[in-house]
Amino acid sequence: MKDYIQQLIGALIKYTKSLRDVRVLGLQVFIAIAILVTWNSIGVIQSNYELQQDLSRLEQENLVKELENETLQLRNLYYETDQYLELAARKQFSKGAAGETLILVADDVAREYSSEPLDLESNTVSAPEKPSYQKNFEAWMEFFFRREKSL
Repeated sequence: MKDYIQQLIGALIKYTKSLRDVRVLGLQVFIAIAILVTWNSIGVIQSNYELQQDLSRLEQENLVKELENETLQLRNLYYETDQYLELAARKQFSKGAAGETLILVADDVAREYSSEPLDLESNTVSAPEKPSYQKNFEAWMEFFFRREKSL
């Protein structure tokens, strides 16, 4: 057992002497510098990636705002047309074009003979109710993909 311990101590002394060699110290310093440069490069790549994501998101938001602006400009052009003025006059003032006959129907009669349920106050057709399996599927899709509820 004593011989084994002496051999182990001798090997340890040789190993520590080899660590003092200039070549080994140079290799250790080189490895340390390489690790630091790699770590720093990873940090720069990560921050570049995050900045690129932010830039892409902002470009998409800018594109959406431009499309909204174009939509509003087109809507304003539509409001200036004679067609819109005619439709607005028909709706607000119950007016008709020359040669047309205006027939006023009571709300209860219109609801009774209508094929689709009407919301007469907002002048829109209400959407039919979806089956339960479709509501359930859409709820799961909203949950998994974090989408907002569609109107």
